[in-house]
Amino acid sequence: MKPKRSNLKYKIWLYLIIFSFSILILLWLFQVIFLDTYYKWYKTKELIRTSEEVVANSGTYNYEEKLDEIAYNNGVCIELVENNKLVYLSNSFNKGCLANIKDTYNYKTDFITSSNTSSRYTIKNPQYNNQTLILAFKIGDNRHMFVSASLEPLDATVTIIRSQLFYITLLVILLSLIVAYFISRLISNPIIKINKKASLMAKGKYDIKFEESEIEEINELASTLNYACIELSKTEDLRRELLANVSHDLKTPLTMIKAYAELIKDVTHKNKEKMTNNLNIIIEETDRLNLLVNDILELSSIKSNSVPLNIEQFDLNELIKSIIKRYDIWVEREKYQIQYQETKEILVKADKKRLEQVMYNLINNAINYTGEDKTVIIKVKNDETKVRIEVIDTGRGIEQEEIKYIWDKYYKVDKTHSRVQVGTGIGLSIVKNILILHNFNYGVESKINHGTTFYFEIPKEN
Repeated sequence: MKPKRSNLKYKIWLYLIIFSFSILILLWLFQVIFLDTYYKWYKTKELIRTSEEVVANSGTYNYEEKLDEIAYNNGVCIELVENNKLVYLSNSFNKGCLANIKDTYNYKTDFITSSNTSSRYTIKNPQYNNQTLILAFKIGDNRHMFVSASLEPLDATVTIIRSQLFYITLLVILLSLIVAYFISRLISNPIIKINKKASLMAKGKYDIKFEESEIEEINELASTLNYACIELSKTEDLRRELLANVSHDLKTPLTMIKAYAELIKDVTHKNKEKMTNNLNIIIEETDRLNLLVNDILELSSIKSNSVPLNIEQFDLNELIKSIIKRYDIWVEREKYQIQYQETKEILVKADKKRLEQVMYNLINNAINYTGEDKTVIIKVKNDETKVRIEVIDTGRGIEQEEIKYIWDKYYKVDKTHSRVQVGTGIGLSIVKNILILHNFNYGVESKINHGTTFYFEIPKEN
């Protein structure tokens, strides 16, 4: 199968091959084509350095012996000419020496008669059939120095290098193809797998896990997508839960509203008293419906953490007093007793609005399930590390095996409970999620026939 040109694996493979060819081209350029030029440049630098060393040793003791040493160590030939006469020749047998060799260009006369202080000559040495590089310097009045070195034929060397490079090139290309293939697989395969799973996630499948690889960046991408998958799964669960809640919770009040509306239309519209009663029921069911919708939306908002906590300092005592005040109508009409021993100022840090919801729902729950004495007790215990708030009813209590379920929506401890309920049945679920959001400790303590205590604790800052 022919790879797509936009395919990641193909592109990685192609770029690595191009890189390998670029390295090979540079090797051919510098080791074959530019080798002769580089060699001449290197020899020129060497001759210049040698001439500087000769000048530096000028006038020293046993000067000629020193020049012989310099010539031998550097593999060059040194000639000193004074008043057009050769006064020193380092080694006449050196391949770079043209002294005493006839039929050569008279470079010494040419340089001495010129006004130049330095010159460069490349002359063919007929004795050894090689090129000789000569640097000429004027080092004083009527005193000249000629430093020369043989430019050995590089043809054989270049041929050997070219032959070696040919085999090296074949080997490098083969290795590049293999290495590029495995590197492209190493990098592209995890991305291909992630892409396939991301496609599943886009289709709504969230029970997948993005696997990590040996590449750190891909690991970070996998971790991010795993986190996104978890969050999307939560959102999807909330969406389904909201739809289920709405369809479940709205059905009963809507059915009743429709039933009583039809009853008014068909039966009681001529009887003013009955019609008024039926309309009151419709209004009550509408209020209940509105309260239910608001609670469902509130619970969904808390669970999704779409509204951040607004932490502030406030007086817990004043908050509880203001909440209890709202139940005056229940105290007067239904003869409930809400007992709370006021204390001095208790400053706590929390989201005041959310904590108000917690207290409101706990009191509603206590009112629904308290005993025949219709008593609800609120206690606040303040110590050095925390503030503990308790809401106590005097009802029949909760079986131990049922306690773990009471925070679930719509769960009823007493299935035969007949008292008119305050709230919608999801109050404790709202309480639980708000306290979890605050990271507050909470729980339930209950004894059969001795009532139930719901509590939560607000830690104090050190």
